[in-house]
Amino acid sequence: MSLYSMLKSAGPSGFGYGSTAEQVTAGLELSGRTYLLTGSNSGLGLETLRVLGLRGAHVVAVARTVDKATAALTEAGSAGTPVACDLAEPASVRACVAAVKALGRPLDAVICNAGIMALPNLQRQHGFELQFFTNHIGHFILVNGLLDLLTPQGRVVMVSSGAHRAAPKTGIEFDNLEGQRSYHSWQAYGQAKLANLLFAKELSRRFEGSGRTANALHPGVIATNLFRHMNPVLRVLFGLAKPIMLKTTAQGAATTCYLAAHPDAAAITGQYFADCNAARPSKLAQDTALARQLWTTSEAIVAGLA
Repeated sequence: MSLYSMLKSAGPSGFGYGSTAEQVTAGLELSGRTYLLTGSNSGLGLETLRVLGLRGAHVVAVARTVDKATAALTEAGSAGTPVACDLAEPASVRACVAAVKALGRPLDAVICNAGIMALPNLQRQHGFELQFFTNHIGHFILVNGLLDLLTPQGRVVMVSSGAHRAAPKTGIEFDNLEGQRSYHSWQAYGQAKLANLLFAKELSRRFEGSGRTANALHPGVIATNLFRHMNPVLRVLFGLAKPIMLKTTAQGAATTCYLAAHPDAAAITGQYFADCNAARPSKLAQDTALARQLWTTSEAIVAGLA
C-alpha cells in the first residue's frame, strides 16, 4: 500500500483510494452469475478475474489466445471459460461473440478491461490508428454483439482512464482517426480512453428504461505491463513513485469489481467512477452530442470492415 493510499479517506460508497478488489466484494455471493472480462490474462484483468472467481462467479476469460485465457484461469484459480479475442481483428471479435453465444450463459456483466497504451509510433489497423481501433472499436463490436446475452439487470463496465483528459481539444478527431495528419502517443491514448467513456455514456442513454447499466471508470495509476511502451526515463520515474503514489494491482481492480458486482452499483448508470466513487470527468466526456457522433461514426467504421 502506498503512502498516498493510507492518507486518502473513503468516499460516500464506503470505499476509497486504498480499497482493494477483495474488500469491495467482501461478503458477496456471486455463484450462478457470469461475467465476461477482456484482458483477463495480466495486470488488472487477472486480479479482477481472481476476485470474481473467489466470490463464486463463472468468468468468461477473454484474451488474445485460448492458451493465454486458460493460463489466466489456472493462475487465478477461478472457474470459467477461456475464449480467444483479438480486439484489433474484427473477425476475431465476431468469433468471440459466436463462441460466447454458444455457451448459452446469460451475462451479468461485460467488463471491457483490455487495452494498449501510448504506442511510441503510429501504427494502424484496418486503416485506423491502432489505440483507437483496439481500445474502442474492438470493444464496440464486442459489446454490441453480446447485448442479447446481457441480463435484464446486466452491467457494462468500461475501463477508461484519467488520461481521457489528454485527448485532443476537439475530443475525438473524426478527421484524423487514421493518424494521417498528426500523431502524438499520449494524445492518441487519451482519445481512445475518452472514446471508452463516451461509449459508456451513449450506451447508458440507449439502456434507459431497461434496467441495464453502463459506466466507465479510472482504475488509478498502476505499474502494469501497459507501461511497456513508455519512455525508459518515465518508467524509472514511475518506479520511484510507486511506494509513494501508485496503486497496487489489488487496489486498481477495486473500482472495476465495485461497478461490476456490488449491489450498491446496480442502479448507477452513465457515470464515471474513480476510487469506487462517482467522479467528474472532463467536459468533453459529458458531451452528449459528441457521444452520439462517436456512436454513429463507429457504426459506419464497423459497417465498412471486411
